[in-house]
Amino acid sequence: MPKPPVVLFINGPNANLYGLDKNGLYGSDSFPAIRTRCEEHAATLGLELDFRQSNHEGVIIDWIQEARASADGIVINAAGLTYTSVSILDALLAFDGPIMEAHMSNIWKREPFRHHSHVSRAATGVIAGLGVAGYELALTAISGLIAQRRSFGLGRPA
Repeated sequence: MPKPPVVLFINGPNANLYGLDKNGLYGSDSFPAIRTRCEEHAATLGLELDFRQSNHEGVIIDWIQEARASADGIVINAAGLTYTSVSILDALLAFDGPIMEAHMSNIWKREPFRHHSHVSRAATGVIAGLGVAGYELALTAISGLIAQRRSFGLGRPA
């Protein structure tokens, strides 16, 4: 029986505070509730989900580098590091698999400094502004991209 595809889902700084912001920009779901919702959706897609969050750039870079040997795809919301981290971009560019960039809010409707994403340079696709539903859509998209790669004999062995 083939191994299920592994997806590393990285959440950057302050994502652990989802549901706690008073203005509701990121919705009312708590970070643990978002994790559960994503894990349940990934299971319906036949994915093994490794859902993580860190407030530390170096930790995120280490995870991306480790994913080169352990993951079939990456979904990333680098949060505030999206706009500043060339190092995360470099790590993503070294990953040989599909990458989906996901943002809870529509970054292009926010402050001008959020309109440029370094992550987008490495991303296969971008989903923004749909809240938790966008996270689920990113998982659906990455599942299809991984299946497509596997059908061509690319990526990690099944």
